[in-house]
Amino acid sequence: MLPATAKWYDRRDSVFVEFCVEDSEDVKVNFDKSKMEFSCVSGTDNVKLHNTVDLFGEIDPKDSKHRRTDRSVLCCLRKAEPGKSWPRLTKDKAKCNWLSVDFNNWKDWEDDSEEDLSSFDKFSEMMNSMGGDDLPDLDGADEEHDSADSDDEKMPDLE
Repeated sequence: MLPATAKWYDRRDSVFVEFCVEDSEDVKVNFDKSKMEFSCVSGTDNVKLHNTVDLFGEIDPKDSKHRRTDRSVLCCLRKAEPGKSWPRLTKDKAKCNWLSVDFNNWKDWEDDSEEDLSSFDKFSEMMNSMGGDDLPDLDGADEEHDSADSDDEKMPDLE
């Protein structure tokens, strides 16, 4: 079996792994405290894919989740030790040719004193939402009009 291509990124309380498999069928994801297993059949070519990942750190298997979409399977691994950064996804330092860093979602959160810790909650909402087309924005961009503050006043015209 071939490994599925995947991207990953680290957050304060979770690690996200996205397996880039279109039209996946028979998806199985198993979480263990120090390992995760992913398998599926790629619907386009009926290719069997399988990944076993010995994780850098420990996770809470009961609180970790996954969601399948038409283009990928997104896994949210809840860290057993929130606040501890993972410099890599795998326990071994060897480079995996199927794994890359998701730079679009990567954030250096270690220097932040306050981070939006609701990203896992938003992921949970996404997991429970019906349909795959109306997924909530994980960046919270739709929250900008929720609060009124002093700079909401109309700006004066330029001279």
